Amino acid sequence: MTQSFRDLQVWRKSIQLSISVYRLTRESPREELYSLTSQLRRAAASTPSNIAEGQGRLGSAEIRHFLTIARGSNFELQTQSEIARALQFGHPQVLDEAEAMSHEVGKMIHGLLESMKSHAAVAETDDRRKLTTDH
Repeated sequence: MTQSFRDLQVWRKSIQLSISVYRLTRESPREELYSLTSQLRRAAASTPSNIAEGQGRLGSAEIRHFLTIARGSNFELQTQSEIARALQFGHPQVLDEAEAMSHEVGKMIHGLLESMKSHAAVAETDDRRKLTTDH
């Protein structure tokens, strides 16, 4: 049975990251509401959303595709966090926490992608063995 996206530790951690980013941007300058603040929030929300969407797909190639999109959104968030830090937006401690979570989520996504790649390689080898022994 396929596990729910809610069972994935990386999804739960990326939800925490999204909440942290929303808290961080709560006190952003008003003029940033539709620019950097919005980009930070969208990238933060995109990460768990794409993890969930990938988990809802049937094929492992589709799951990997959405995990790579989530990874890209997380990198986008890290870039925007650097900009926010340089512009002194938000409380530095909250920004530090969000950045640390983002790096952890990135490592988790990378690990999941590597694990899927390893499983795919093993399955391909098994399939080749089966083809050669069947003849």
